[in-house]
This record gives sequence, structure tokens and C-alpha cells, in this order.
Amino acid sequence: MNKPEILAPAGNRPSFLAALTAGADAVYCGLKHFSARMEADNFSIAEIAELTSLARFRKTKVYVALNTLIKPDEPDKAGRLLDRLNQQVKPDAIIFSDPGLVEIARQVKLASELHLSTLGNFHWASGMDYLKKLGCSRVVLPRELSIDEIRAIAAKNSLQLEVFVHGALCYAISGRCYWSSFLGGRSGLRGRCVQPCRRTYSYKGSKGIYFSCQDLGLDVLAKILLDIPNVSAWKIEGRKKGPHYVFYTTRAYQILRDNPDDPKARKEALSLLELALGREFTHYNFLPQRPFVPIDPNREPASGKFIGKTKGAEKDVFLNPRTHLMPGDLIRVGYEGDKGHKLVKIRKSIPSKGRFNLPAGCKQGFPVFLIDRQEKELLDLIGDLEKKITRAELKTSKSSFSFQWPKPYKSGSKAILLEVFRYPPREKKTIGIQLSLDPAIKSKLGPLKSNWYFLPPVIWPSAEQKWQEMISHLQKKGAGNFVLGSPWQMGFFERSDRLNLWAGPFCNVANHAHLKILKDMGFKGAILSPELSGQDYLNLGRSACIQAGMVIRGLWPVCVSRTLAKEARPIAVFESPKKEIFWTAGHDENFYTFPNWEINLTEYENELRQAGFSLFLHLKEPLPRKMDLKQRPGLWNWDQGLL
Repeated sequence: MNKPEILAPAGNRPSFLAALTAGADAVYCGLKHFSARMEADNFSIAEIAELTSLARFRKTKVYVALNTLIKPDEPDKAGRLLDRLNQQVKPDAIIFSDPGLVEIARQVKLASELHLSTLGNFHWASGMDYLKKLGCSRVVLPRELSIDEIRAIAAKNSLQLEVFVHGALCYAISGRCYWSSFLGGRSGLRGRCVQPCRRTYSYKGSKGIYFSCQDLGLDVLAKILLDIPNVSAWKIEGRKKGPHYVFYTTRAYQILRDNPDDPKARKEALSLLELALGREFTHYNFLPQRPFVPIDPNREPASGKFIGKTKGAEKDVFLNPRTHLMPGDLIRVGYEGDKGHKLVKIRKSIPSKGRFNLPAGCKQGFPVFLIDRQEKELLDLIGDLEKKITRAELKTSKSSFSFQWPKPYKSGSKAILLEVFRYPPREKKTIGIQLSLDPAIKSKLGPLKSNWYFLPPVIWPSAEQKWQEMISHLQKKGAGNFVLGSPWQMGFFERSDRLNLWAGPFCNVANHAHLKILKDMGFKGAILSPELSGQDYLNLGRSACIQAGMVIRGLWPVCVSRTLAKEARPIAVFESPKKEIFWTAGHDENFYTFPNWEINLTEYENELRQAGFSLFLHLKEPLPRKMDLKQRPGLWNWDQGLL
């Protein structure tokens, strides 16, 4: 059998040491910048150097995640950080999501491996050759895949595959969530998500948690992965978790990997997962014959172990915990996002069923969860390991790296305003069409030579062959203008002189380094990320090395998912506590959640044309019955900027 590495998360120093104490084969962590978990403590270069030295002594690999969207003014900054890592740490791998980091890594002459993050949107096997050409050695697969789909991808490629076996589940597909950014500029692609999906929404008059998922936990099912040779790592999510969680989940999956057919070992592993204090977990889509919807509107979005409800009067609220609480334990009073929610650190020992007086502001009747624990035995082990760290003496503290900017593209041609339809109208004019396997849409795709065809943001392995057949048919009939939902969808196409491929808005293009990679791959243009600020748009438009386009108007999905609460049915309309209206519509295998207000940047069209943009998109999404669009400015991050 294959023996994949157990890859443990570390968001702070104690968690890193807990992973080593548990015997993790590899640890992944982030820096203070360019980390998709910016709410974790994360690490300085000096700290990573010290911990990596200790990890190597214990034969544990270290992967550093620089897995965020890079803004237009950041290639120099990202390059200097990567250069310092390369010189002073030499991690075993860099986990990246923005393809622009590959170009920066080339210029830095990076010695580490490159692993594509699940945020990098690789969902099927057809684009594997392009990843190889970029120098990528491993792909982190999305959590939504079934074991059959993982096998199908593995059978068609020779790259290493990394599979999530435990941890939090996002409602949205990784790299396909704009909700937090759309509501306030705090982008999930920048590691700053405020988790609007965890909030309570109203649907058909009932309030519930319609977008908040239970965790993923494969536990004993993970052994099925052992017979897939290029599944190189079992990944545990949790860079915002404490050392307690990291230690117990790492040990549990190590036991499950090493003793797949031992009932006693399985029982021990499951008991360790119970101690990890995570949310209740499910196997989600892993078993195709028994898929599980991980959303229950009546189940509150709380992590940790339930230990009781608050009691008492308004100014004298207390808890009789169901379990012994230790000094250093962290409890959550109430649910995240609710008014009155608090995190409370335990300062002294509280016996089971004893009285613990809660601080002012806590409300009576709130559920309480134990979300982190500071066990003395584990802390002692971590402390012993801490003593073995050799303080790093870094030779340099700065980098002189300067990004080599690609030469700007000069078009000279008149910009095109293209209306993009979900359901094509009958009139014969050049339009954009959202491609679908729906026969009603497939029958209305002409005129083929002039229309633009938009691939979906995600194509799953189960439908890969059908999409390949459709695209091949369109090419043979003369279609040449295609906008891709991911750079790796280029693997679907037969190369041709008349092929006009553009990276679409879901490719999250936001910097010159990314544009350079797309140019090298053969793209003629790129629709820039809708998350960008006005100044970012203008700067990129003036200096892009290929043609640039943007979404100037229309309904943009705040997220794309592969699941939907069983209680809801497309087209499902939801209302937030702030009276914001969203609706979810299913198309092919994906569910799109839209707000009831448009992006509308048309007042800046002339300025953008002068900046050099070649293509403007107006997205024409059909509305639910009896819904009127709300009149809002629709500027997204144009003025406020992207955090």
C-alpha cells in the first residue's frame, strides 16, 4: 500500500511544536503576509527558520503557504518575501494559489517545490500538463470530490495529489467565494474572510443556518485512499486551531494510516478525534453511493464540545459545565455572529457541574462550547521540544529582489462591450453565452464564429468527458472565442491559429506576474478579478502584457458551491439579518448564490477605455420570479479598495 504523509496545520508556534510532538510527516504554515489564514498568528521569517531547523532534525518537512491573491502593487513585496524564504529557510515546498507566484518564483530562482493550493482551482485531470510545464509538483484537491473522482484524476496524471481528510468545510468551493469581499472588501482570497456563510438567514419565513457546513472527517474511510499511489499526503485543515486539536488529529490519522485493518487501532483513533474539539463532522461527498449534505439549517454553526447552557439572571450569568475545565481552556459563549457572543479564557480549575461565573455581557440561555484545551501533559511535551530549538542567526534581514515587469501590450483596437447571457436570446448578434450541458442551451449557441463562449467556474471530473465533447464540437464547427473559468481548462482545447482564449473573471487575475504566466500559456487576454479597486483596474489596464477586460455591469455570484441545504430548492431566496437579499440557482453541477444588486461601473467606462481595456462584460442573469433588483451603487471595491 501507498503510505501518504500526514500533513498537519500550524497557525502558531505551540501548534507547530504539537505537530512535531505528534509525529507529523510534514507541517504547513503561513507567514505574516500572503497567507490565506490571516486570522491565525502565523510566523516571521526568523521563527520559521528556527522551527524548520528543528523539523528537519526530526525528519519532518515544512511547507510554507503563500496562497493568497497578489494585488497589482505587490509582486515586488511577494518576491522579497519569497527571496528571503529561499535564502534563509529553504522550505521543502511553497503552497501557492495565484499563478503569478510561479513567475515570481522563477525570478527568485526558488529551490523549493511548488504545490498548487486548493484555492488554485484544479478540479479535473485535463489541465495537468500545464501545471507540469509551470514546474508544479503537487496539487491540493478540493474537498468536494468523491473517491471515484479522486481515482479518475489520479489515473490520468503523474503529479502528487494532496487530499483533505479532516477539518472545516466551506460552503463555497475554494477560490470561488467573493461573499466577504462583496459585502465589505475583506476578501477570502486574501485570507480575511468574515464568514457571512456562518450567519443566520431567513428562507420561506423560517430562520436557519442555510450556508454553514459541518466539518469534513473521513476517519476510517481514509484507508480507501491508501491504494492510490500518487495520493502523497493526507491533509488536516486547521491553521486557526490550537495545539490540542493539531496533536490529536495528527495522531488519529497517523494511527488510521498505519493500522488500516486493526479494529482496536480504529477505536483508538476515533476516540482521539473526539478529543480534538472540532465541529461534528461528515464524509460529505467522499462516498458517491452515500453522499451527505453537510448543512442542517437547524444545527448551529459552532465548533467545539458542547458543555452546557448559561443560567441565571441578567447581571449574574453562570455556567455549570458538563466537563472539568482546566486553566487555559478556551470556551465560546453563544454562536459566532450572534449578538452577545464571547470567547472566555478559563483562569482556574472548574470541576464538572461546578459553578463558573461568566463575565458581564453574557446572556442567559446561550449554549457554551469548549473550543480549545491546554492539557498539562501536552504542554510539557511542547515545552521539552521548545528547549531543543537552536536560535537562528540569519545572515541577512532584507532582500534586494526587484520584479522584472513584462512589456505592456498595445492593442490600438476599439474596445468591445459584450452582453453575456445564461439563456441565449433568439436575435442574431454577437453575444457571450454561459455554456451548459443543458440541452435547451446547447441548441442555441450560434452563430459559432462570432459568439463568445464562457466555460463555468468549475467542471467536475464526473462531467469532464461531456465537456470535452462539447468543446471539441464547437471548435470543429468554427467557434474560436472562449472565456475560461480556470486557466487549467485550457487542457480541453485543440490548439488552432484562430483560437482566441481568454482567462475569465473566475481566474482571479490581479497582477502582472499572473498575466505573464497566462501569456506564456497562450492566452490572448484576461478578464481581471472583479474584486479589484478602481486604481488597480486603471494601473493594470495601462500596463497589462496581454489584452485586458473586466466585468463592468451585471449580477456576480457571491459564491459558487457544489451543495445546497436539503430544505432549500433552487431558485431559493434568502434574507440576511441586515435585510440583504440573496438567491441560489443551480446550473449543471454547481449552485450559484447571487445578491439582488448589480455591479455597475459604467460611469467609469470612458476612463477605462482610455486606460487600454479591450473587453467589457455585461452579465445578464435571469432573475427569480417577483424579484426586483435593489438600487445600490454597485461599485464593489472600486472606491474602498481590497483588503
